[in-house]
Amino acid sequence: MSESPDTRSLVSASSQLNLMEIDTIDDKEFDIPQVDTPPTLESILNEPEDEEEPFILEDTCLLNTENIDAHSCETSSLASSDSGDRTHLKRKRKTVELSTTVHGSVLRHSILKGISAQIVSAADKVDAGLPTAVTVSGVIVVGTSHGLALVFGKDLNQALRLCLGSTATGAEYGAVSALSINHDCTRLLCGFAKGHITMWDLANGKLLRTITDAHPPGTAILHVKFTDDPTLAVCNDSGGSVFELAFRRLMGMRTCESRCLFSGSKGEVCNVEPLLTAPDLKDHPITQYSLLAMASLTKILVIGLKPSLKVWMTFPYGKTDPTSVPQLAWQFVPVQKVVNPVLAFCRGDTVHFLLVKKDETGTIHVIKQRQLQLNCDIISLNWINSRTLVVMDSGEKLRVVDRPSQEELESLDVAEVQLVYNSSHFKSLATGGNVSQALALVGEKACYQSVCSYTGQMVLLGTKSAHILTLRNWRERVDCLLKQERFVEALSLAWSFHEGTAKAVLGLFGDPAKRKGVVADKMIEILFQYVERSVKKCPEHGKIQIMEQHFQDMVPVMVDYCLQLQRTDLLFNQLYTRLVENCVARGVFLESLEPYIVSERLGCVTAPVMRDLLTHLQDNNMMDSVENCLIHLDITSLDIQQVVQMCWDNQLYDAMIYVFNRGMNDYITPMEKLFQVIGPPLREGRALTDEQVVMGNKLLVYISCSLAGRAYPLGDIPEDLVSQVKNQVFEFLIRLHSAEAGQEEELYPYIRTLVHFDTPEFLNVLALVSTSLQTQLVSQHTLEDFKNDKQALEYQQRIVDILLKVMVENSDFTPSQVGCLFTFLARQLAKPDNTLFVNRKLFDQVLEFLCSPDDDTRHTERQQVLLELLQVGGVIQFDEGRLLGLAEKAEFYQICEFLYEQNHLYDKILDCYLRDPLRKEEIFNYIHNLLSMPGYSSEEKHCVWEKALLHIAELVTLDPAKSADLVAMHFPEEVRPIITRLQDDHLVFQFLRCLLDQSATSREGPHPQPLLRLSPDLHELHIGLLCRFTPRQLTDFLKASQDYRLEEAVQITEQYQVHEATSYLLEKKGDSHGAFQVLLKTLKDKLGAVTSEKRSEEEGETGREEESPLQRVEGSLGDIIALCHRSSQSLNQEQRGVLWFPLLEAMMSPQKLLKGPDTRTTSEVLKELTMKVLNSMSSFIPLPAIIQRILQDPVYGKGKLAEIQGLILGMLETFNYEQTLLETTTSLLNHDLHWSLSHLRAAVSRGLHPRQDHCNICLQQYRRRQDSPDDIIIFSCGHLYHCQCLQRKGSGHAEPRLLQVWSCYKCISSQRGRGGDRVTTETGRGRSTSLAQTNVMSREAGEDGKKVRTVVGNLS
Repeated sequence: MSESPDTRSLVSASSQLNLMEIDTIDDKEFDIPQVDTPPTLESILNEPEDEEEPFILEDTCLLNTENIDAHSCETSSLASSDSGDRTHLKRKRKTVELSTTVHGSVLRHSILKGISAQIVSAADKVDAGLPTAVTVSGVIVVGTSHGLALVFGKDLNQALRLCLGSTATGAEYGAVSALSINHDCTRLLCGFAKGHITMWDLANGKLLRTITDAHPPGTAILHVKFTDDPTLAVCNDSGGSVFELAFRRLMGMRTCESRCLFSGSKGEVCNVEPLLTAPDLKDHPITQYSLLAMASLTKILVIGLKPSLKVWMTFPYGKTDPTSVPQLAWQFVPVQKVVNPVLAFCRGDTVHFLLVKKDETGTIHVIKQRQLQLNCDIISLNWINSRTLVVMDSGEKLRVVDRPSQEELESLDVAEVQLVYNSSHFKSLATGGNVSQALALVGEKACYQSVCSYTGQMVLLGTKSAHILTLRNWRERVDCLLKQERFVEALSLAWSFHEGTAKAVLGLFGDPAKRKGVVADKMIEILFQYVERSVKKCPEHGKIQIMEQHFQDMVPVMVDYCLQLQRTDLLFNQLYTRLVENCVARGVFLESLEPYIVSERLGCVTAPVMRDLLTHLQDNNMMDSVENCLIHLDITSLDIQQVVQMCWDNQLYDAMIYVFNRGMNDYITPMEKLFQVIGPPLREGRALTDEQVVMGNKLLVYISCSLAGRAYPLGDIPEDLVSQVKNQVFEFLIRLHSAEAGQEEELYPYIRTLVHFDTPEFLNVLALVSTSLQTQLVSQHTLEDFKNDKQALEYQQRIVDILLKVMVENSDFTPSQVGCLFTFLARQLAKPDNTLFVNRKLFDQVLEFLCSPDDDTRHTERQQVLLELLQVGGVIQFDEGRLLGLAEKAEFYQICEFLYEQNHLYDKILDCYLRDPLRKEEIFNYIHNLLSMPGYSSEEKHCVWEKALLHIAELVTLDPAKSADLVAMHFPEEVRPIITRLQDDHLVFQFLRCLLDQSATSREGPHPQPLLRLSPDLHELHIGLLCRFTPRQLTDFLKASQDYRLEEAVQITEQYQVHEATSYLLEKKGDSHGAFQVLLKTLKDKLGAVTSEKRSEEEGETGREEESPLQRVEGSLGDIIALCHRSSQSLNQEQRGVLWFPLLEAMMSPQKLLKGPDTRTTSEVLKELTMKVLNSMSSFIPLPAIIQRILQDPVYGKGKLAEIQGLILGMLETFNYEQTLLETTTSLLNHDLHWSLSHLRAAVSRGLHPRQDHCNICLQQYRRRQDSPDDIIIFSCGHLYHCQCLQRKGSGHAEPRLLQVWSCYKCISSQRGRGGDRVTTETGRGRSTSLAQTNVMSREAGEDGKKVRTVVGNLS
């Protein structure tokens, strides 16, 4: 929208103001009359009041909506100007995704230049003062700081109609602090900073009332509001009180009666908002109650003034910032097709909504709606229509929010307005500032009187100007984006208007079809502008990639919106004609068509564009795109032969088939061309290339689609051609020879080719076709359809006969291929509605072929093929006896199993598993499942049970562990006969070991199985076998098992000389000395081996073993020391010496045999082991006895002192270590005891302070009870009791060492109630009371002579 030259002639006093740079208004667009010079404030004031001089409007925001054509689509609720959006001008342009939500500039912001000029002029020339309040209805009224109220018209002139009041009265009343106009715009209420209220007649400017006693003196008027009733208003003062003002006229006297609705002493109200009803809703059932919303500092209240005062609802804010300003706003909102009032309120950043409605019974409901969370501190809240809110935050930024979606539509900074705040009135500075600190804190950001809304407009009052904000109509919002050349966003916004998804829509009228038509015309206009800009703004120089990117950002957008509007004529005839002038734009346009063609959004392309598209894609080697486009378009307008040749040359087989089918109704030629490629290599036995494999697969799919009535690669064959196509394809497949057949060509080349290419898939095609034909045959209703499908079934029978002839009589096919054919036939023959006929002799031939004993190749493949044939129902085609004989002869054990299972001969299946080397391991699961699962008779299970028992030796040989599991589960009584049948001892050993392991596992597992208890003789048999095969595992088994007899086990271990096990058994038997002698003999033998080894080394003989003799000695010594330790606990001193001293002698005696320098290492090791014995026996044998025995030994006794010095010093070192350890432990214990006693003494001697001055049982003060001289008992928990009260409750008991022990009754009771353990205060029973209560102090407790007994204890 360009600026009109006529606006330059408008001179305004506000032109000197330093205000925001906002777009001026186009006078021509809104038909604004032109004037030379606007009138001044003085001229207005000097004119008679009954004359109305037109005033030139410098901002068309105040146009009367009644004079605007509703169908112009350019309307707004108040005005229609384009001030622009400064925030958009600051943003960088960027491409917007088509799916991105765009709202554009929602609000139109304009300066009321006429009113602004008069405000400034009045302040300068008549001392009107600065603006303080504004209200809008049929007129706009601005209050000033010197007590004036300036009334401006809302017509085209913005004329100053009235100047109410004077500076003299302003000096008496103070500044205008609140304004309100009644619903018919005949009365004006003015509230003043010093508490006065005046009423004016807006028709003639006459003062009607001056109210001075409506509220307490000394408080400012914060709000004064008319209700729907012109005789009723409400006011809110700086004391936080709310009053109802009832206007009366009696005997010619105008009076005002005041009633307090809410007292500030109960909570200060800082905002009130009555529910005002539009004229078209005056009969709404809620209006009769005259609702009033009040916002205090802690909550909001909704009350009804009529028919009687009633509080309908209160709602607390919750935790809020004390500086946040409470806000209220009413609006009638359609909810579920019913219009009801909704109250929006907030304090802080969360807007809440309350819906008020009246149900059919007449009950009023106030319902909480979904709240709106904003990340800002709200200082103003207004409805601009029933769906849209405008909020202002503390940073003076307006936010337009769509309530249903809670989406922020626009954000607009209005800081330069220099908004007027009402802080001085909230602080009541004019009356001395006698307000609360909380109210004064809220007033810092209060702007109630400088922001007001009325019928879709918002007026903002600045210190030197007045501003108005209205919703832009939809066309303005789009044009605003076009001015900034944001075409993509403009199109996106227009499309949202077209689809009805846009928010805050204004100016679209009529039915949906009419709306879409208006918006579509606008979008077409934008598209023309966009294509012109894309061509003109294209960079003429630079890289080709830059030009491509330029058009790629623009052209797809044009294509997308043209297709969304279903205007392909515009796309191809006008936009393409303009873009084709640029070769880069032409290429981008053509390439952008492909995704729409493939997704079938674009089904028809004009012939020139189609030719250009194929040429372009082919020239750029984009053949995949060519194929994708061809198979989705109508190609009848193209040169068919040229397209076919192009497809064949570039291997576009799908496109070639599509062109033949759709362009020429030819369904046979594509198959001929594909057979010509894959046929020769298959006949010659050569491997196919990847390309040929792809062609063969496409051929199979094409045949399947054609026979099923489907078009290839997508769609359906026309109904009138379906039968014809089926017959043509069948006739083609069963041809004896191809069109270019040579002499060497075999019969039925096409069927042979398909079978050789992929037999299973070709047969699957036939199976699918057969199923389809059977279904269609049943559902046909006409004779012609029945004949067609009957003929198709005959063709299918013919193909089957050819397949049998070709495959059975020819040895070129593998068993798998032949098996696939007969599996297919068996499936078809097994169907109840089968129509195929196959000679049974052919099945016999196939059986002979698969079970041929002369051919051992592909054994598994042959068996699998025959098994599949039987499973699909082919068994009925064979003689079972002959089949079983051939299967056994061919070793087809799976076939035998299948036949045996059919005849319930389950015992014979075990032979199949045992004879099949590939499935032997599965026999265990089979036996277990059959014997465990239901569904089998007892006779069948018994036969299997006997057969398994017969082959038990083979099963154990196969897997002893699984055999043991099987026996434990199903043959627990047959263990001994099974062992008898096992001839090999090692096999018996493996079986018994697994059986015993299984028994232990079943006992300990998470799911215990029936426990198998073996007799002791079997355990002893296992012990003997362990001695023979794995003697090292014997001791572990003896420790784990308890089911053997000790005497017999000892005899067995002694027989096999397993000394470690013998020692364990003797110790378990109680013969510790016997066990010691066994281990001692073993130790001596190993020590002898050490000395003999040294002698052998001296003779030059070296022998190496896995474990050295010294290591064996050390291990044996550890076992015997452990035995001595265990035994010494229960022996006397003499018996201990019998154990330890022989061990010491056994260790010292071999050392005298080690002589020479070569034995030094061995000697040192033996001395270390001897020290180990000495250290171990020192715990049980006195030290002098040990030293005496050492000195008596020849090795140590006859030598010098130096020889035994190490041994003695080692013993003394051990003694010193133990002595130090004992002293340290004693010191720590003494220190801990001293610490405990000192803290206990401090706790006992500390004074106690009772929690209350009365007994916790009788609840009487201990000082006032005179009837008993009993003691007072105070516990460490702070509870106090009379001694008699405690005795009655049983909380005291006598102790032998103390006179009395007391327990806190209250603490004990509370812990019992919680289910805790009983608390005791007995001495010595716990650390909580231990020695605390032994110190009982008594002292005189005042004049009454009562004793106070203090009991210290952790009883609470």
